[in-house]
This record gives sequence, structure tokens and C-alpha cells, in this order.
Amino acid sequence: MKKNNNFLSSLNILSIAGVAPYKLKPNEKYMNKKQLLHFKKILESWKNKINKKINSTITYIKDETYNFPDPIDRATQEEEFNLELRNRDRERKLIKKIEMTLKKFNTKNFGYCDCCEIEIGLKRLEAQPIANLCIDCKTLAEIRAKQIA
Repeated sequence: MKKNNNFLSSLNILSIAGVAPYKLKPNEKYMNKKQLLHFKKILESWKNKINKKINSTITYIKDETYNFPDPIDRATQEEEFNLELRNRDRERKLIKKIEMTLKKFNTKNFGYCDCCEIEIGLKRLEAQPIANLCIDCKTLAEIRAKQIA
């Protein structure tokens, strides 16, 4: 199985959804219907892509399981499967974050910081569609995390 790059650039996330970066028009209202549809499409496409990857891993493990007589070969295969399963577990957690973000569309909170309630910004959301903090609050949270660690 090919190695997967778990870190997607914003261009990859946009290309998964088949959309171009959003072009803001002068005096356009933040998080209008068009922008919400843009981000909803990105999030749903991203979620579907991850789900397909998870399902293909399960199929791969079922199809590629061999009972090797050599214990080293068996251990290698088990380690490969464990690595794949850990990656899929991370992706399941990402799906939960995507689903939580999609729920924000119903409450009209998408695009606004959970902490200070200001606009997160279109560019930041295109780079990280599941962002729930503005750049200032995220920076402060990272500083606090470093101080605790």
C-alpha cells in the first residue's frame, strides 16, 4: 500500500473538493450563503475522502493478510497493519472534528472564533477548514500549552 501523507496542504483540501480558493468581492458580507456553501462542500468532500481511505485500509488488511511461516515476516506484516490502523484512528478523530464543524453551520457559528467570537477569516478557513479559533486565540492557546508542558 502506498504511504499516505497525513498532512494536507490547503490546496490539496481545496482540490479534494474540486473548488478554487474563494475570491472575495468588494463589500461582501462575511459568511454569506455563497461562502457557507463553499466551506460546506470542502468539509463534506474532505470527510468523504477520509471515509473512503478508511474503508480501503480495511479491505487492504483483509485482502493482504498472509499467514507467513517466518516469524519476522509475520511481525513485519503486523507492524505495517498497526501503523495503518493508527493512521486510520487519527483520521477517525479528524472526521469527528469535521462533523463538529459541520454542526456549526446549523447554529450559524461557522467561521467565528469559539473564544472571542470574531471572524476567523476566509484564508485561515481554507487552510484549515476545521479551525475553531482565530489566529490570536490559537496563538495564545499554543503559548499556554507550551507553558504547561
